[in-house]
Amino acid sequence: MMKKVAFTLVLLMAVLQGFYAIFAYIQPVGFSDIRGTALASPQDLDWIHIYASRTLFISLIIGVLLYFRNYQTLFWAALLGTVMPLTDGWLAYQSGAAAGVIAKHIATVVYLLATALVLRTVVKREGS
Repeated sequence: MMKKVAFTLVLLMAVLQGFYAIFAYIQPVGFSDIRGTALASPQDLDWIHIYASRTLFISLIIGVLLYFRNYQTLFWAALLGTVMPLTDGWLAYQSGAAAGVIAKHIATVVYLLATALVLRTVVKREGS
């Protein structure tokens, strides 16, 4: 049962990252706005595309790790991945983003920590 929960949580994480990557490629200005850091200049669009490529990479790596059921590495990815929404939330806060945008980043941190906890449980059970 716990493996199914872990699998589902990680799958949702990979799908969401893939969605963000595609959205950033297709609608970079809209993507920037929902992330809470509006573009100051159209010349900054390349940074959104750079973000998109890295986010797509993360999504694909998470997907491959999930396919091979590498729960130990996925645990570390979820735990250490909190650095991204923490940074995004801080940048959104500094740019004066709406409270809902900042709350979304905080919710992402909570989601990643919960996912890490579930993955850790799976890893411990497999080791016993």
